[in-house]
Amino acid sequence: MTSSTVAGPLSKGRLTPGAADAVPVRIERRAPGEAAAAFVRHYWLPRWSLPAGASVREAVLEYPTANLVIEADTAALYRASRGLSGRTLTGDGWAFGALLRPGVAREWVGGSLRGAPAVIPLDALSVRTLTDAVGAVRERLADDDAEGAIAVVEAALGGLPAPDADARLVDAIVAAVESDRELRRVEQLADRFAIGVRRLQRLVAGHVGFGPKWLIQRYRLQEAAAALREPEPPALAQLAAELGYADQAHFNREFKAVVGLTPGAYAAESRRT
Repeated sequence: MTSSTVAGPLSKGRLTPGAADAVPVRIERRAPGEAAAAFVRHYWLPRWSLPAGASVREAVLEYPTANLVIEADTAALYRASRGLSGRTLTGDGWAFGALLRPGVAREWVGGSLRGAPAVIPLDALSVRTLTDAVGAVRERLADDDAEGAIAVVEAALGGLPAPDADARLVDAIVAAVESDRELRRVEQLADRFAIGVRRLQRLVAGHVGFGPKWLIQRYRLQEAAAALREPEPPALAQLAAELGYADQAHFNREFKAVVGLTPGAYAAESRRT
């Protein structure tokens, strides 16, 4: 396994302006072992310690898939959110997170993720081996034993049936949108995978929770936020064109609708913090 440790979230979907080292949170990210790689993109293990009365909240545009999260008093699957997601941290704490591969969660939930609850308790899923492993994961993390916690989850995942063909196809579709910025329209994506638009819509919505148009938008806005946080961000008209928007006004509306600030205001806020 590989690992990295930083002060603050690792995802490029992080939206909170300012330096990552201003956030008193240590996050380790670990790659899964061979047996679990069919289910998990990576593990993320935050640990935080804040003074009494202090709190930290990070706004995130998540990777478009579900997360399995185990904490001291909860264990649940969190499906992708339409807009921003985040959590306010206080006191001392830890969590164990597994970013699942797109497509995996539908089988575990037992049906389409479109309209499914945003948070599904782990014991409501079909993965009994993971439910049985929760206590051991908590014991390991209470002792700050990340390697031991991962080993417990890896063993639980090792006995599960592999994701089916549709789940693997959705994984490939999401990866294509992530890596190819020329995929800007749903029709292009359908052509890339030689499937009809309606089948593409059903596949992505059923396995992720939202359709392919949302998927494309999610990556464009992640790229936009990252560019706007640069010390010398690009001109907004240039950025809108590079991301495939018809015009800057369309880009401004879409960014504000999801992030809550216009691109210009977001860039200015980033420079002030």
